[in-house]
Amino acid sequence: MPDATPLPPTDPGRHLTDPTTRSALRIQQHLLSAAREFLRGRGFTELLPPIIGPVTDPGARGSKQVDIDFYGHRYKLMTSAILYKQASLLAFDKIFCIAPNVRLEPLETAGTSRHLAEFHQLDVEAAGASRDDAVRLAEELVVHIVGSTVRELPKEFAELGRDPQAFADLLKGSFGRVRHAEAVAELRGIGHPQSLDAELDWEGEALLSARRDRPFFVTDYPKGSRGFYDREHPQDPGLLRNFDLLAPEGYGELCSGSQRTNDYAEIVTRMRETGENPQKYRWYLDLVREGVPASAGFGIGVERLTRYVAGLDAVWQASAFPKVAGVVSP
Repeated sequence: MPDATPLPPTDPGRHLTDPTTRSALRIQQHLLSAAREFLRGRGFTELLPPIIGPVTDPGARGSKQVDIDFYGHRYKLMTSAILYKQASLLAFDKIFCIAPNVRLEPLETAGTSRHLAEFHQLDVEAAGASRDDAVRLAEELVVHIVGSTVRELPKEFAELGRDPQAFADLLKGSFGRVRHAEAVAELRGIGHPQSLDAELDWEGEALLSARRDRPFFVTDYPKGSRGFYDREHPQDPGLLRNFDLLAPEGYGELCSGSQRTNDYAEIVTRMRETGENPQKYRWYLDLVREGVPASAGFGIGVERLTRYVAGLDAVWQASAFPKVAGVVSP
């Protein structure tokens, strides 16, 4: 991975005709095609998620939401499909979608090589699933789609100079697991001042990622570091039944997920604890009160996964029309 992060060209023609862009987007297409094949084979139904709604996920760290006027009502552009994924389980037990998201990231993220203001997630949710079920599914999905892409697109990997042997350990499966508290201890042990009460910061993720040779899960984040929908550990109060999947080689987070809480009183309490007004989420809370299924799921960043698989310098290279914080582009 490079020391300096390039910024996207403001000329879309230059970007779209770049051989790196074309190879990366062909890899991205195959990753998504293989994901659809895998999930449909497991009985999942693909849905088309909304782009706007009265509320969206409040848990996107550091970023701002975008308001729009929807016929006199203040609506949001989606930062995540999480609330709609849970609601969709009223129709189907297992669903997935490829969801567009808009998050106005802080200006400093322009230099991280891993943030976009507009991006897509492969969102997956299953009724009755546990956190461990979601972890296993995420691992099996990643192994399948990366393996399929490596086998089917040797020309694109050669054009990008990405050695398929980089995925030899990944394709064996058995991704590692480390609890959040253990990750914090590891980071502090190498001199990084990571807080025990917060999500892993971007630098911390990169440091842990660079020390691994295959993807690995970080589990059991502290309560308060994530959204109100993550289920709290019944045996470990203060910890959440959630996880992140981090890529090796310093690429950082690919995926976040959790077991969800579907208890109305608990959700309202958690909303208030995190400073959210439950009244804003009335439609969602009405569904929860009526009986949204217990579930677990995750979202994989499509452009981040593409960047890792293609070995790109920056995540914007995995987008046809990239939007990076502070960079005005079409």
